[in-house]
Amino acid sequence: MPEERHIDLNSDPDFDNATVPPPDGDEADAIPEIAALRKDLDEAKDRMLRARAELENFRARTNREIANERKYASLDLIRNLLPVWDNLGRALEAVRKTHNTESLAEGVQLVYEQFVDVLKKHHCEKIEALHQQFDPHRHASIAQLPNAEFPPNTVIEETQTGFALHDRVVRPAQVVLAGAVADGV
Repeated sequence: MPEERHIDLNSDPDFDNATVPPPDGDEADAIPEIAALRKDLDEAKDRMLRARAELENFRARTNREIANERKYASLDLIRNLLPVWDNLGRALEAVRKTHNTESLAEGVQLVYEQFVDVLKKHHCEKIEALHQQFDPHRHASIAQLPNAEFPPNTVIEETQTGFALHDRVVRPAQVVLAGAVADGV
C-alpha cells in the first residue's frame, strides 16, 4: 500500500513553486474529484458570504424603516389636529373682533368636540372615573374625603381627565375618593 501524502494547498505559499512528484494510479483518479470538491467548497463559501451580506443589508434596511416609522408615527394625528388648531385660531380672532362671549363659548364647544373626535379617531379615549371603583392602574388618587353616599374607594370627584390609547393608559385620571364616615360625627 503506498504511503499517504497530505498536501495543504491553502496554507503553503510556496505550493506554486514546489515540485510535486507525479501521482500514483489511485491518486491520479482522485485529483479531478478533489478539484471538484474544492470548486464546490469555493462556491459554498461564496454563497455563504453573499447570504451574510444580504442579511446585513436586510437588517440595515429594516432598521432604517423602523426608525422612519417611529419618527413619523404621529403624522396622521398631527394632520388631524391641524384643523382643530385652525378653528381655535378662528374662535380667538372672532372674539377679538366682536367681544361676544356667547359666540366664543359656542365656538370653543365645537372645537372641543372636534378635538375629542380626533382623539377617538386615533383610539385615544377618556377614562371613565366618576362613580367608578378606584382602579390604581387607571386612576391616581389625590385625596380621600369622608362620604356617606358612596362606598369607600369610589371616585366622587375627577380633578383631571385620564386618557388611554387602546388598552394603555396615557395619563391616569386624577381623582378624589370616598372614604369611610367616622362614627359619631
